Amino acid sequence: MYFALTDEQRALAETVRALLADRFDLRAVRAVVDDERGDGHPADLWRAIGEQGWLSVCVPQEHGGLGLGLLDAQVIAREFGAGVVPGPWAATVLAGAAVRRDGSPEQAAAVLGPLGVGELVSTVALRGPGGGFGPGGIAVRADAAGRLDGAASGVEYAHVADVIVVAATEPNPPGVDAGGGSGRGSGGGVGLYLLERGEAGVRIERQAGIDGTTRLAALTLTGAPAARLPGSDAAALADLLRRGAVLAAADLVGVARAALARTVAYDTERVQFGRPVGSFQALAHHLADLHVAVTMAEHAVLYAAHALDENRPDADLAVAVAKSKANQAAGDATAAMVQYHGGIGYTWEHDTHFFYKRAKRLIAAFGDSRQHLEQIARLTVDTVS
Repeated sequence: MYFALTDEQRALAETVRALLADRFDLRAVRAVVDDERGDGHPADLWRAIGEQGWLSVCVPQEHGGLGLGLLDAQVIAREFGAGVVPGPWAATVLAGAAVRRDGSPEQAAAVLGPLGVGELVSTVALRGPGGGFGPGGIAVRADAAGRLDGAASGVEYAHVADVIVVAATEPNPPGVDAGGGSGRGSGGGVGLYLLERGEAGVRIERQAGIDGTTRLAALTLTGAPAARLPGSDAAALADLLRRGAVLAAADLVGVARAALARTVAYDTERVQFGRPVGSFQALAHHLADLHVAVTMAEHAVLYAAHALDENRPDADLAVAVAKSKANQAAGDATAAMVQYHGGIGYTWEHDTHFFYKRAKRLIAAFGDSRQHLEQIARLTVDTVS
């Protein structure tokens, strides 16, 4: 089967690329990175994103959105990675996906329309301090009244988000023991809650991070009132994590492709011993290997997004393959970028570090390589009788 982007999806990628080149190039990225006290959320860029409809890519048409799928969203994510673009686009799209899938009609009407035009910033808080991605990493508890207690860490753009989708463990209903119940949802005592940033009992503290193209925060909740997404359960959390992994993987392959292209361009012009550095066999072969690895990761991400859109039975495996390949490709490509830019590449002032540090952050997001490789082993090796 031949699998590739449609003409419309390729046109979307070109449109995103052109707008970023014209209105938010690496000089604008540097201004955000260097402004460590700033919120990392450029207002002009956010308005442009909203006007282009990129926030509404997965919002249903009845709520004013484009009604497209994850395959289309990953096109945008890849270009944002290539441009190391700051801002809460991915977090907002992911929160919107949770409301679309699991929210009530009233919640969807209140959130999705404003979200799609950029009037609402949103994010997700899915794990506690030091916790992994999954039910075991949640450090927020919900009581029977929907009040939240606990903490979440590494929450992207929580300080500017109007609403936050929070994963919380739930009490078992009466008559159900801790080991056999399904909680208020059907997934074993896990739910997703819609929390407004300004509610009582919500404390947000900025966290330091290696990647200056984003902003992270710690969320501390003390009896904070929140509205449960009625369709949420452990399966809903798993679906949200899969979608987050695909968006992160798409961003990573965008980072990797841009890092590789910039490295090839630099080493084509850089001359040592009277020859372009890129003509040296060892370097040329390594760059060729990186090109193959990045290409394979790009196609893995495309298929994973397609598998989720189509609810294919191999979606779990496809996501694990995509994220692990994207992690490897981006880690290798950005490390080579620093090395093959020579002495200038090691200076903090050079653009190489935007790509390297963004890759470092995203490699750990929504499951690191070890977690996804273990998932691949469970879904393949462990199923062989």
